[in-house]
Amino acid sequence: MGNGKTVLITGATRGIGKEIAISMAKVGYDVALNYRTKTDDVKNLQTEIEKFQVKCALVQGDVANFEEVEKMVKDTVEQLGKIDVLVNNAGITKDGLLMRMAKDDFEKVIDINLVGTFNVTRNVIPFMIKQKSGRVINISSVVGVTGNAGQTNYSASKAGIIGFTKSLAREVASRNILVNAVAPGFIATDMTSVLSDSVKENINTQIPLKRMGTAQDVANLVKFLASEEAAYITGQVINVDGGMVM
Repeated sequence: MGNGKTVLITGATRGIGKEIAISMAKVGYDVALNYRTKTDDVKNLQTEIEKFQVKCALVQGDVANFEEVEKMVKDTVEQLGKIDVLVNNAGITKDGLLMRMAKDDFEKVIDINLVGTFNVTRNVIPFMIKQKSGRVINISSVVGVTGNAGQTNYSASKAGIIGFTKSLAREVASRNILVNAVAPGFIATDMTSVLSDSVKENINTQIPLKRMGTAQDVANLVKFLASEEAAYITGQVINVDGGMVM
């Protein structure tokens, strides 16, 4: 049964976003799934979420497009009544060494990952301020903390999210809105399933726990940060990385 609270998740149709959506539905949140292009995956996920006897709204919109996001947020509020938790999860990678990176590959990653986080948060925050409560949970990455060769665009976008998170946390704390970032390390998803066994082995040697994390590991932290148990935590960047970055 529902807990009376709602969550909007961007890029919610697969990987970490999908796992977050299911985890939040399991504990009673009504869920708004944001997606860019409609596929069977979107409808299937909606069906799966509704099994938990919560509402599930499908809200289309490209996070990099401010006008589309404005409409997407309005649609969410119309269908679910309010937004208690925002999870900025939508993100892409376009890896390559800087000396060969096309300008478009740099800009696209920044537009979706960082500008997208601004666009959605900018449209959601007025509703949270009005209700004097809310949680914003931004999905960053350990490479936003450490950097990574071949990912200047992605690292810059994820480091930007960390600065954005801390600044916004200071701005809205007096309104009872908490803002935190989650920084996953290597997580087994569709994105990593294409890697060769030798590359995966090499990755695992860098991780003290000697294995990749799961999307569920990330979703567990998001669920905690959204809960009343995390009422005194704001402006933090929490790594979910098996000890890779200490």
